[in-house]
Amino acid sequence: MSDRHIFRLTGPDTRSFLQGLVTNDVNGVDEGLVYAALLTPQGKYLADFFLFAQDGAVHLDAHASQADALRQRLTMYKLRADVAIEDADLHLHRGLDSTPSDGMNDPRHGALGWRAYRATPQTDDTTDWTVLRVAHRVPETGIELHPDTYILEAGFEALNGVDFRKGCYVGQEVTARMKHKTTLRKGLATVEVHGDAATGSDITADGKPVGTLHSRAGNRAIAYLRYDRADGPMQADSADVRRVTAET
Repeated sequence: MSDRHIFRLTGPDTRSFLQGLVTNDVNGVDEGLVYAALLTPQGKYLADFFLFAQDGAVHLDAHASQADALRQRLTMYKLRADVAIEDADLHLHRGLDSTPSDGMNDPRHGALGWRAYRATPQTDDTTDWTVLRVAHRVPETGIELHPDTYILEAGFEALNGVDFRKGCYVGQEVTARMKHKTTLRKGLATVEVHGDAATGSDITADGKPVGTLHSRAGNRAIAYLRYDRADGPMQADSADVRRVTAET
């Protein structure tokens, strides 16, 4: 799990500071893991992460590739808030067996097991997490989630990654408008793929652009699709693609 970076946030303003920034209710850390995102003012994705309470602090578990930019962004927003942002000497552990005493269930989907944060790295994890992600359409940082992503198109509501009752946060107005005033015309979907097609391949139907192929496991993949063009046969590279409409 070396692709994760853990921050430790302390200070009397920590929760109110985060509450005004992220898509989910920070106070949920009293019950377990909180999955959330940080957005631009225009409602587009900047980063996704897990929040949890441990040893009197709120910790933030983010993808390592986003750590530096996330630290800079949080520091920019901090202004006069009494919050300290430090690196935490913790390592992510994951598993699918019974949740240990220090573990917390992954809030995105029950099939993703538990997460725990310990002083030493994990060495015994052999789980193919991509297979599980694809099976349950769970997006990954840097693959399905990128700077052009709107989180509702990425399924954040089903992933318990957004709270529409918590009040204002950066990008909240756009996100709420997409929820209440529009019908999503694009978004992530599960597809069957037969043939060779690389991650990032364009998907077409009758020569018209439909979307992009993302994470793949066997003959299943996550794709970003324009729904009105995705009802029939599609192509990506030399592969045949078809949307899976009934999840198993």
